[in-house]
Amino acid sequence: MSKFKIIGGTPLKGEISVSGNKNAALPIIAATVLTDEPCTLHNVPRILDVMSMVAILEDLGKTVVFESNTLKVSGSITHAVPSQELVRKIRASILYLGALLGRCRKGTIAPPGGCVIGKRGLDIHSDVFTGMGVKLNFSTTTYEAVLPDEQDSYLFLQEASVTATENALLLAATVSKETIIDNAACEPHVSDLANILVKMGAKIKGIGTNRLKIKGTKKLKGVTHQVVADNIEAGTFMIAALCTKGDITIKNIVKEHLITPTFYMNLMGAKPEFIDNTTVRVRYERPLKAPSRKVQVGLWPGFPTDLMSPMVVLTTQAEGNTLCHDWMFESRMFFCDKLVGMGANITICDPHRVIVNGITQLKAQHLSSPDLRAGIALVIAAMMADGESVIDNAELIDRGYENIDERLRNLGAKIERVSS
Repeated sequence: MSKFKIIGGTPLKGEISVSGNKNAALPIIAATVLTDEPCTLHNVPRILDVMSMVAILEDLGKTVVFESNTLKVSGSITHAVPSQELVRKIRASILYLGALLGRCRKGTIAPPGGCVIGKRGLDIHSDVFTGMGVKLNFSTTTYEAVLPDEQDSYLFLQEASVTATENALLLAATVSKETIIDNAACEPHVSDLANILVKMGAKIKGIGTNRLKIKGTKKLKGVTHQVVADNIEAGTFMIAALCTKGDITIKNIVKEHLITPTFYMNLMGAKPEFIDNTTVRVRYERPLKAPSRKVQVGLWPGFPTDLMSPMVVLTTQAEGNTLCHDWMFESRMFFCDKLVGMGANITICDPHRVIVNGITQLKAQHLSSPDLRAGIALVIAAMMADGESVIDNAELIDRGYENIDERLRNLGAKIERVSS
């Protein structure tokens, strides 16, 4: 295990390029199971979650070469039961069940692991699979699935679950019958998966909307694809620039994927400047004010839940009261007690809502990262705090942010990684 030591008070300045989208890369890696032909994926972030998905891919029999940010996958899978130990390392491993059903018409995986930020049950995945004719046997130790026959399927998702939509896409891409998904998730990473499946030979209508029509084919082709830029990482750097009173130019973005974070920053008095569709400059010019309405997560294109933790940190630097509401996950706001320990004026109303009263000067603390998104929020808080902070469990942050300490140092941050 390792930890970050951070001396706060230095404005972040300079240029930084956003990595490939973590939440797009993970299902796309699983999609390479669907073909025996070579697949080349560019702009793949070298993060722990990607490494975990790659390890499962290799365990299934695929040959993988990962150089720089290019992932080359070739060969055939040799079985449909990935290692339980590997599956339990990452929640996104559930996507291999859809991919194995698509490739082998059967699959068995262990219950997936990942960050604990809420109940995040798998009932909706069960609904998706049974709606497509899959026979399931879910126990406390294994999830077994078999697809006896193809069928036309109509799926209405009770909630617009990202991974359930992706699992449906992975299976439907290999089914020659028509699959319709209503109330589908339509985040950029879902669209990126759909786009690569189209390149591989599936026919998909409605990409980027809540209604998808898919007609697949049993034999999918190999593909070359560039993973879309990570809007969550871009939003994180935008917030970090404002929190540290800095000036950062962020490259390799997709402007339309940053509409909602930009909306709230404008309400707070910040003025992100989009130089073009792939570059934004964020600089602190004046004291921020609390937004005139609550910050509430929503389904795409609403405010992303993965940015809520950094956003709470930003609101500590906005004059007035801000209500932050994440209705998606029961434990998202629990990290706020660590910010209170740093001097933030935060009232935790319930597991989903906090009221932040700013502006407060944060003070250094010895903290422990509870999950990926709270972890990067604490890094931002430490960079603006007085004194030296220590953040344990740095590996949780490595799950989603590539070489984060080195990249922040390039912007002037006083941060170092220390082995525990």
